Amino acid sequence: MDVAETIKAFDMFLSDRKLKFEAVVIGGVALNLLGVVSRETRDCDILDPKIPENIIEAAAEFVKSNPTLDSKWLNNGPDSLKKNLPRDWNKRLQILFQGRAILFHTLAREDLLKTKVFAYCDRSVDLSDCIALMPTKNELHQALTWVQKQDTNTGWADHVKTQIQELAKRIGHEF
Repeated sequence: MDVAETIKAFDMFLSDRKLKFEAVVIGGVALNLLGVVSRETRDCDILDPKIPENIIEAAAEFVKSNPTLDSKWLNNGPDSLKKNLPRDWNKRLQILFQGRAILFHTLAREDLLKTKVFAYCDRSVDLSDCIALMPTKNELHQALTWVQKQDTNTGWADHVKTQIQELAKRIGHEF
């Protein structure tokens, strides 16, 4: 989906129906709207709150006029991440998009970076997003400490260190 156009169109769609939606968005939509990346994405990851039923229904109706969208394009896929985010993450939010019916926030840079580094270490598909964020050496060390605590599997801590070393190398940091 073309992120900016889709969100603007969905905003108008909700406004026409006199619906409002405020949420915290992460993932590719957040990075696109922040101008960090310019790429297509399949979905809009809502971290918080649980998407209300009337918004889920509206999103499903919206798909009918936007057939390139997946039926679950608006989802709470990452909501389990909330319990692991750094303390007071919700006090560091920044406005991402404000329209007639939609107000989207996203995580502060340091928290958003940690979620992307975690995703990169977990599924190895977010490397380009991590590179686009251009983390400092200090940010990488903070991410390392946090991401290593996200899984207790044997070998996870070493895996995370190796992945972050690779990321650091790609952006020109000694790590």
